[in-house]
Formats: sequence, C-alpha cells, structure tokens
Amino acid sequence: MEYVVGAAVVAVLVSVPAIVLWRVMRGRRELGTSPAERATFETLHTASLAGPPLRAGLTADGAERASRHLRELLGSSALAITDRERLLVYDGAGDHHADQAFGHAAATLEDGRTQVLTIDCDLLECPIRQGVVVPLTTDERVVGALAAYGPNASAGLVRAAQEVAGWVDSQLELAELDRSRTRLMEAEVRALRAQISPHFIYNSLTTIASFVRTDPERARELLLEFADFTRYSFRRHGEYTTLAEELRSIDRYLTLERARFGDQLQVTLRIAPEVLPVAVPFLCLQPLVENAVRHGLESRNGVGRIAIVAEDAGAECRISVEDDGLGMDPDRLRRILAGEISSSSGVGLANVDERLRQVYGDEYGLVVETGQGAGTKVNVRLPKYHPGVSAR
Repeated sequence: MEYVVGAAVVAVLVSVPAIVLWRVMRGRRELGTSPAERATFETLHTASLAGPPLRAGLTADGAERASRHLRELLGSSALAITDRERLLVYDGAGDHHADQAFGHAAATLEDGRTQVLTIDCDLLECPIRQGVVVPLTTDERVVGALAAYGPNASAGLVRAAQEVAGWVDSQLELAELDRSRTRLMEAEVRALRAQISPHFIYNSLTTIASFVRTDPERARELLLEFADFTRYSFRRHGEYTTLAEELRSIDRYLTLERARFGDQLQVTLRIAPEVLPVAVPFLCLQPLVENAVRHGLESRNGVGRIAIVAEDAGAECRISVEDDGLGMDPDRLRRILAGEISSSSGVGLANVDERLRQVYGDEYGLVVETGQGAGTKVNVRLPKYHPGVSAR
C-alpha cells in the first residue's frame, strides 16, 4: 500500500495590521502610551472597522457602513463614494451637497485622475468649500470614486485621500478574489455534476426499469430514492451542507447501487454522532463513494466491500472511504491529483481534492492509500469549525 498526497504549493500570508491588533487586544501597554503609538492604534482600529463592509464589493450597503470610518481616517468634514452609475453614500456635514456628489466625480470616473474641486455654497455656516476626488480601481479599471470634502483641499488631504482610496482598492480586490473563488467553486461543482450524473443516471434508470414488471413496489421505492438523490445533487443553493445531509444522499446512492449489484456489494458505515452537524463542502464525499463503486468494484469478480468511517478527532472530523477493489497505480493517481492528466479512473478525486484545498488550505487535501490489486482508501480531514464555512 502506498500513500499519495495531491500536489500543492503552500503560501503563508501574514497580515501585519492583524498581528498588531492582536497584540493590542492582549493589552494596550504593548503599543506604548505615547501619542504617536495611540494614534497608530486608533488608525489601525478604524481601518479594521471599515474593512469588512467593503469585502462584499462596492455596494450601497457596504459603502454606507464603511463611510463613517473612512471619513474618520481622512479627518474630513464629509465623504462621498460612488460607483460608475450612481452615488452610493454621502456622509458628514453639508448633506445638501449630496445630490451634486456624483457630478463632482464625473471627470475622475472618466479619466481616472485625482481632481481638486471648489464647491460653491451660499450657506455661510457650511464647511464644504473644496473637495478632493480620487478614483477607486479594481484590476486597473476605474469602478468608482471617493470624494473628501472640507474647508480646504490641502496637500495633506489630497495625499490622505489617495492613500485611503488605495486601501479601499485593496479591499475591493479581495472582494473580487472572493467572488472569483466562489464562481470557481460553483463551476467545479457543476463540472462534477456533469461528470458523475450521466453514468449513474443511466445505470439507475436501467435498474429501476428491470423491477417495473417483476416488483412494481420495489421499482416505486427506488424511483423515489432516485428522485431524492437527484434533487439533492442538483440543488442550486449553498456551497456547504452538513455531514448528515451528505451521508443521507450517499445512503440513497448506495440503495440504488445495491439494487443493481445485489449481494455483490456490501457496505459498512461507522459514523460518530458528534460529527453529523459538521459543515462540509457540498458533494465532497459522494464522488469518493461513487469512485469506490465504479472503479473499485465494477470490474472485479465476487463480493465487493466498501467501508465509510467518520470519526470525531477533537477539533477535526476524520472521514475515510475504503474499498477492496482493483486499486490504482500510485504514480498515475499522483499525476491525476496534481492535474497533470485527466482520467475517468480518477473521477471526482482531483475535483474534491482541489475544492478542499481552496476552502481549508493545502494541509486538508485528500490522502489516498492505494496500489494495484490492493484496493483504495481515501482519507479526508476537515476542521469542525472554519471561517466562512457554514451549512445555511
């Protein structure tokens, strides 16, 4: 038996502000008590409050929730944020200028340059006399504008507005990265459905048809199981599900396969109740079970055995899918997991491995034990709790 781990490159990203803030939470004394150190802390804290709303992208809701904190960073009397189509938020003094803010941003949206404007106002008590408008960009495209207003547009305000806009740009880039990652995962799930479904659907319907005349009640039961399985597999909402739901779908799948193989397919399940509520990526286990049936047992003679185990391991859930089928050449499997070759003999494995790494990190990729004639065991480790992973 040989162990095969999917190829991966590990990247460690460290956020310096996050580290500083973590240290501050242990006690402000670590940052010292000088005015400069207190100002540093306040600036980092304000930025940390403005960041999360912007991680959803340049939206009216996100801009509104971030605007007060951004204005505090700038020290300006008022602040406006636009996208390319409209004003998203105006925050601060002189709100009678809000209906002019999108017009103020027009030139910046057009040419991507910083503009310094003089604001006409008949109200003597209004502090809005000048404004600085800077572009907001994503992938080198101007997607909006940020305008800072006050009594005057000093060189310091211009530089501060440009720096804050650059920081906002980085948050918008992260939001776009999150969306791209979500789209990629959705595309991978769609590809996985397309890869698995035709083979299984054909065999299931053929099996059900064989019972229509000889055992109509059995055919009806199998048809209901097939309907429930396909309803789950082709659902449109949610990237994640619970382990209990994933196992319930696997049970329906195995019910249909047992109807097809009869006594030749024997299945053992050992599931710890504690791990049933754990959130897992949608369709992350069913392909492993199908792979065990399709490539572990279909081509062999005699009884085939599959064991599915889910264990509680402290902060993790450990799952294994094992068959006593034909196994695979370890070098070939390694190349499949690395994406160097594609093959129906590795259906779903590379897809699931990549999705697990994207969600949890490279240390949570599949570990496969296999050898020609020695069966296959696929091991999965999942953290019980992970940021952004929940079954909704």
